[in-house]
Amino acid sequence: MDEEIPLTLDDLQRQVLLQQIVLFAQANPDPQAQQDYQALGEAVARMEIPAAMLPRLSAILEIALSGDRIRRTSGPGAHLALMALFQKTPRGRALAAEVSALNSALAQIKNQQLTEVTAAQREPGTYTLTLGTPGCRIVIRFEPRGVRVESLDIGSE
Repeated sequence: MDEEIPLTLDDLQRQVLLQQIVLFAQANPDPQAQQDYQALGEAVARMEIPAAMLPRLSAILEIALSGDRIRRTSGPGAHLALMALFQKTPRGRALAAEVSALNSALAQIKNQQLTEVTAAQREPGTYTLTLGTPGCRIVIRFEPRGVRVESLDIGSE
């Protein structure tokens, strides 16, 4: 997707996002933030988000989609609609690329016998999962900002 093309919304996305923007604006009384939220709210009301506003939109979506609050307050359709929108943002596309890279790495151990399966905490909120086979060892890192292959050693055992 071209970074200069605005992101268009559907009616459900508009409705739920307008509610979220109000909540975020109430939580941050900074005058500059208020202006930014107002401008984003106006763009959402027009159902077209300029590329320059996508970082703020991504942040709102990422926080709003964390946990189960949107699903509980607005229903599963709203959650799915916002998730589909998030996946179109630069941040959403970056996370999808991380998952794709992880799946490519995991393909290295498909149909192999696991000889090692361990989990570890690197720091609060950051964990690793190590999978070993006779032919390779992969360490997958899970952290608040996403998931990635920390290391992939072929022929390690």
